[in-house]
Amino acid sequence: MTAPLLELRNIETYYGPIMAIRGVSLSVDEGEIVAVLGANGAGKTTLLKTATGALDSNKGQVLLDGEEIQCRDPDWVARKGIAHVPEGREVFPFLSVADNLAMGAYNRHDRDAVAKDMETVYAYFPALRALRDKMAAYLSGGQQQMLAIGRGFMARPRLLMLDEPSLGLSPVLVQEIFGIITRLNEEQGLTILLVEQNANVALQVSDRGYVMEVGGMVMDGPSDHLIESEDIKEFYLGKKEEGVRGRRRWKKRKTWR
Repeated sequence: MTAPLLELRNIETYYGPIMAIRGVSLSVDEGEIVAVLGANGAGKTTLLKTATGALDSNKGQVLLDGEEIQCRDPDWVARKGIAHVPEGREVFPFLSVADNLAMGAYNRHDRDAVAKDMETVYAYFPALRALRDKMAAYLSGGQQQMLAIGRGFMARPRLLMLDEPSLGLSPVLVQEIFGIITRLNEEQGLTILLVEQNANVALQVSDRGYVMEVGGMVMDGPSDHLIESEDIKEFYLGKKEEGVRGRRRWKKRKTWR
């Protein structure tokens, strides 16, 4: 049986004395889009930082192709084929669009392929082509998000991790960007781990999903099953039943197989 491309087993990660995620397990198979849902503060960003080595786990394993990679330097993890597009975009503000994209390929030495991939990014994000010489600081929020995703693609990763790509964007831009995320998966074969608060759009584009709450996993399964779950409808899609007040927490993790 082939090992998942990425697997987290019973991960615990702390910020000082505070446990941020507890007993978290997750897997991503090659070619999938997997969504991780949860409210702000649920531990989603901590999960990504643990997977990429930006935070060290205190317990558990992070495996890439079955090889343990936990507590490795983030640069080493990046060279292994994991690219992370952080929340808030974090482009290089005083570099041009073209130079930002080139920074995504800093570990690569195949110049002809890098140039070809830059043209591929411009094909997916035509707005960036016209802005290639403009400093990133002067782009709109949507354009910066396109640039951040394009920069991640320029690394030609085996796994692209996206942290809240819809954050602060209009509904029209959200649909446009998630359409391109779907195309990158289908046309480029890019495996994607997607962290999102926008459950509706995340479950529409993903194959499987996980739900985090207060640092732990409370539900997982195929996205088409999750989107029909009454819990998901109530807490993440804004479809609460009349008379329901406050927030109920799941007592036991629910899994569909």
